[in-house]
Amino acid sequence: MKKEQTISLFANEDVGTVLLEEPLSKHTSWKIGGPADVFVLPTTIEHLVRIMELTHEHQIPWYVIGKGSNLLVKDGGLRGVVLKLGDNFAELKIEGQTLTAQGGRSFVSAANHAIRSGLAGLEFATGIPGTVGGAVMMNAGAHGGEVKDVLKECRVLTETGQIVHLAHADLHFDYRYSRLKDQPAIVLDASFSLHPGDAEEMSERVKGWRERRQATQPLAMPSCGSVFRNPDGTHAGKLVEEAGLKGKRIGGAQISELHGNFIVNTGGAKAADVLQLIEYVQCTIKETYGYELHPEVRIVGEETL
Repeated sequence: MKKEQTISLFANEDVGTVLLEEPLSKHTSWKIGGPADVFVLPTTIEHLVRIMELTHEHQIPWYVIGKGSNLLVKDGGLRGVVLKLGDNFAELKIEGQTLTAQGGRSFVSAANHAIRSGLAGLEFATGIPGTVGGAVMMNAGAHGGEVKDVLKECRVLTETGQIVHLAHADLHFDYRYSRLKDQPAIVLDASFSLHPGDAEEMSERVKGWRERRQATQPLAMPSCGSVFRNPDGTHAGKLVEEAGLKGKRIGGAQISELHGNFIVNTGGAKAADVLQLIEYVQCTIKETYGYELHPEVRIVGEETL
């Protein structure tokens, strides 16, 4: 379906707030990204179901984002429909030792809620700035923990508008991977199996991690967090630092001088700048050390409009 037809179709549907040609730079932590043809802020699950029915029926490309914290949108933007899950999908509840949160909930917020409730298992998530849905999709991890360690089950909305329950085994978790990367669906909510813990001890541990991040990561500058996956037996940031690449700049994109696995937007960076810098790092590390670095960040969209 042509862009004009997609716009006309969604302009006449009750699916939430519909914005046209919305710059995705407003919705990614890198502050980078071209426009979405149609950008939708749904407020109910019924809106989500209707959007999926329409995109399936008319074969319209779709993409779902949360906080855009692990996402590089190319300068040409995204064709079709982009859905953003936010505060309207952020409910959380605790029953016994199970925490259930909607897909748009901040993963950090969910983790802090668990800690305050004296439940352990999600402390690692306090360093992951995305949503619960995004964390499940990519099996997010930090500080030696990852989603697959605690996820019990989740509910997803499929491309055809069906709500399906997925157990842990259904997600085929691997390093920074779940089956939702290859079979896209919208995570409506996820349940995590936790266990009793000492709230004060957990808070102190998390405080230590936070202070270390503040000292070693460029948290005040727009970035996506870690750009590359860690190769077996070493760390991407360590390789970049040893290769003398910290501070290397292309356009408005720069390898952080604090952390080798961060690329920051120094102001006005384009996706093309970031992509060139990623390729430069990959080539240098391959030639110098023989390691192939693979991006952890999701790269989507078109080069040009």
